[in-house]
Amino acid sequence: MAEYIVAHDVGTSGSKAVLVDTDGRVWGKAFAPYRVYYPRADWAEQQPEDWWSAVSSTTRQLLERTAVKPGDIACVVYSTQMLGIIPMDSAGEPLRPAIIWLDNRACDQACRVMRRFAGPRIFATVAGATLCGKDGIPKLMWLREEEPDTYGKMASFLDVDGYLIHRSTGEMVMDWSGASVFVGLDFKKRPWLHDIFLRYIGIDEGKFPRLVRSIDRVGGLTKEAASQCGLLEGTPVIAGAGDAPCAAVGSGAVGEGDGHVYLGTSGWVGVVTSRMPTGTCGVAAVHSADPDKAFLFAETETAGACLQWIADQFYRAEQRDPQVSNVFALMDEKVAEVTPGSDYLIFTPWLYGERAPVDDCYVRSTFLNLSASHTREHLLRAVYEGVAYNIRWIVEIVEDKFHFPLPVLRVIGGGARSEPWMRILADVTHKRVETVADPQEAGAVGAALVAAVGLGVYPDFESLKRVVKVDRTVEPDAANAATYDFLFQSYKEVYGNLKGLYSRLNQRRSAEASLSKAKS
Repeated sequence: MAEYIVAHDVGTSGSKAVLVDTDGRVWGKAFAPYRVYYPRADWAEQQPEDWWSAVSSTTRQLLERTAVKPGDIACVVYSTQMLGIIPMDSAGEPLRPAIIWLDNRACDQACRVMRRFAGPRIFATVAGATLCGKDGIPKLMWLREEEPDTYGKMASFLDVDGYLIHRSTGEMVMDWSGASVFVGLDFKKRPWLHDIFLRYIGIDEGKFPRLVRSIDRVGGLTKEAASQCGLLEGTPVIAGAGDAPCAAVGSGAVGEGDGHVYLGTSGWVGVVTSRMPTGTCGVAAVHSADPDKAFLFAETETAGACLQWIADQFYRAEQRDPQVSNVFALMDEKVAEVTPGSDYLIFTPWLYGERAPVDDCYVRSTFLNLSASHTREHLLRAVYEGVAYNIRWIVEIVEDKFHFPLPVLRVIGGGARSEPWMRILADVTHKRVETVADPQEAGAVGAALVAAVGLGVYPDFESLKRVVKVDRTVEPDAANAATYDFLFQSYKEVYGNLKGLYSRLNQRRSAEASLSKAKS
């Protein structure tokens, strides 16, 4: 069998091709960026062709840089951003730009569904989570109501993974993990929940794609796709999964009750389990990449995105300075110079609304207790700490409400490379923090290991625990416990005290944006 797997980690800001061997080792990588378009307030879209262009170009770059031959590639697999909607016509072409996970246009539709189901609790019991304007079903309803021509011509919708599989093989499918985040997958029987769609929501059954497991071979590269990627026609394409389920595999947290933390553009706490827990507090149960397990998934919408925001707004000069090779490394140095607690300055990392620990599409970020004595670096450290407070709050929910003890936080994603951030996370949560080798590649490595199970290299997911190894450990510093405990409790009070104000401000903002569009 060929020994290498080309795994694509297709995120929000760009796509990364990673060459991984069947032992989970990274041998090379290539990255291509693309844009997010914000045509209106709360809207976020991307061009599907940009994803494929990035996938094909980075595949070619990967082969060139590593001198690996196309015949050495065992398969291609994708780990992708979830909750995207790409309406496809009968010829297999997109009808409009993709509505991506960041998009929050469908709040009204989500609220109507919640009312129809007599409240969030009943819907969560039926489907595993409550709905907000960023979810797939409200967005499909929005398409039907606001773009009826697009909806009428839509033969099927796909998510990001499904679109790339289609470009690779010609097949229109959706893997179980991707389907489950649409709050429409029966965990016991695995079909779409047609009764919910047809009887209560009215989305046409025929517009939903065929379902496959993450470990299934969907097909082989078409002649056109193979030519564009520089691979052999017929190279197997494994279904893969969403970024969170793939990252769970890449973290090595694949056993019953194993958990991990991801810190990338977004962030989450995830636990793999054979239980089928009911969602609450913005925590959802989706399908794992493992066909026999669920994935308890508590997502915070902006983690690393908060660092990107402060870098773009407060460190512009440093980013233009040719002597500064990495602005985030510089920021890490500055953060380490500030006293823990940021002189009692608190930042809430809710730039695009939030899912967990508070499920609210109207909430936004705030610097609380800002004074003239605070410097730019105090604001910077407060951002690092604010994300850590949010993670601690989520961990508490996972432990207290779902009864999954998390004595250790296995951290992956680009944020795991920041030593000061890992120190802050350990101190804020009072947990030992572990990171793995190549933490920023955990999604791609996880996708490759999913494919390795699909190819029969490994008999099951449990056997992958010995493949992924801990690279670094950080223990909490008890000297900072009192400060962080006080600030964390204060942090939790911010939402309760300000949620009404957030709602009024941002409902009015959305209404004015809609009125402005109507006038134009």
